[in-house]
Amino acid sequence: MVFKRMLQAMGVGGPSVDTVLANPNCRPGGYLEGQVNVLGGEHNVDIEYIALGLVTRVEVESGDSEYDTTQEFHRQRVTGSFQLPAGARHSIPFRFDVPWETPITDIYGQRLHGMTMGLRTELEVARAVDKGDLDQVSVHPLPAQERILEGLARLGFRFSKADNERGRIYGVQQSLPFYQEIEFYPPPQYSGAINQLELTFLATPHQLQVVVELDKRGGLFTEGRDAFLRFTADYATVDQTDWTSFLDGQIRQAAQHRGFHF
Repeated sequence: MVFKRMLQAMGVGGPSVDTVLANPNCRPGGYLEGQVNVLGGEHNVDIEYIALGLVTRVEVESGDSEYDTTQEFHRQRVTGSFQLPAGARHSIPFRFDVPWETPITDIYGQRLHGMTMGLRTELEVARAVDKGDLDQVSVHPLPAQERILEGLARLGFRFSKADNERGRIYGVQQSLPFYQEIEFYPPPQYSGAINQLELTFLATPHQLQVVVELDKRGGLFTEGRDAFLRFTADYATVDQTDWTSFLDGQIRQAAQHRGFHF
């Protein structure tokens, strides 16, 4: 009997949990729906709670070193406490809100190189937390984000990679402790002035904040420099802008202001 209690305390023969998403695809500001299925183990247990959390990989700079960490950036409890009898099945439907600043993982059905995103299920029994169930999630761009990405594509920018960086961007409304950078190679008409373009979206319920960094690496006798530009796109009027022309003008103006020569 003592040995059996020890096994129970260690989680042996305890409940199992499986989360099933109705659709793993979503957009920033949207939601995910599904149900959490719990199967009782070999003995009755008191479930303290079941929670869901969105997690992604974030790059952290610490001094002269960099490392990746798994960051949970939004969580919702789907149950409070309840008793689960041995062998019993319990299903909990849920609707999980996706934050507006959630990074994009997929564009036109293709996963962005470097991006991960998952919905993690957490179950606590007697102060022992099980975080074993993780379901992959695909986050697709908002229509406003699509228009800007299409504008860059028409200008000839080619996608390089994407990542999330711990920190905050000055001068914008930001609620998450990290931000996404989507990196592009420049087309020939810009290649003499910039080596790389880094795009960051910070969405809100009413408008999209956009931050663009233009990177010019230094040469043998010159120092590398960066140029920045910021603008907003209103969801209600986003289709009234010629984004190809707008982005071309903004990029050239920001680059020339920093002394980059085309």
